[in-house]
Amino acid sequence: MMIEVKGLVKDYGTHRVVNHVSFNVKRGDILGFLGPNGAGKTTTMKMITGFITPTAGTAIVSGHDVRSAPVAVKRAIGYLPESAPAYGEMTVEEFLYFIAEVRGYRTAIARKERVRHAIAQTHLASVSGQTIETLSKGYRQRVGFAQALLHDPDILILDEPTDGLDPNQKNEVRTLIKSMAARKAVVLSTHILEEVDAICTRIIIISRGRLVVDETPEAFRKRKPGARLDEIFRSLTEEDEAATALSANEISKEKS
Repeated sequence: MMIEVKGLVKDYGTHRVVNHVSFNVKRGDILGFLGPNGAGKTTTMKMITGFITPTAGTAIVSGHDVRSAPVAVKRAIGYLPESAPAYGEMTVEEFLYFIAEVRGYRTAIARKERVRHAIAQTHLASVSGQTIETLSKGYRQRVGFAQALLHDPDILILDEPTDGLDPNQKNEVRTLIKSMAARKAVVLSTHILEEVDAICTRIIIISRGRLVVDETPEAFRKRKPGARLDEIFRSLTEEDEAATALSANEISKEKS
């Protein structure tokens, strides 16, 4: 397994954002990570990538435990966070050269090759000399994707990778993800059901921090044919709330 998520929990004070989430991702998987706003998707992804520390549980990423070896985890993954940050005063090329150096490419030849390849993959050649702050949202998103791909990682964690892209750009990114999938494990969050249908091999949905669905896109589509994603989320959230209330009642009865 490329990723093993084991009972991840994240609490902020008395509020539990992620509640004992467990799943595995193997090479060749494109895992669609879904859920309504505030469900805990981004928090879970940040724990898997080692950017925040779990309250309990852990994740093993490419053989490295995120709790004991977060730097090794970061080396093994390409991470595109939501609203990917970048240095706006740098040109696209300057920024990617900077990322190449941070990633450990010490020679000019090695950096040049990795930057050239990332720019070609993400179709950024036409704006490579332009400062990032002057780019459209779609092009800034492509820059974020390019830095995630630059070191050719075995694992990609992508938070809303097609956000802000036009239809043609979305298709390009989806095609790129699919072309790499046989060699990598990919986890991507999205709110777009079309994206799930187009590229995902598995779907996980979390609601109120709990995992409520782990199945194939085909099985997922059979749940409510023709329903919008927000309607499915609402239905699953209501089911999860009912199950949580029932569990709480049973615990209360046991104590009394």
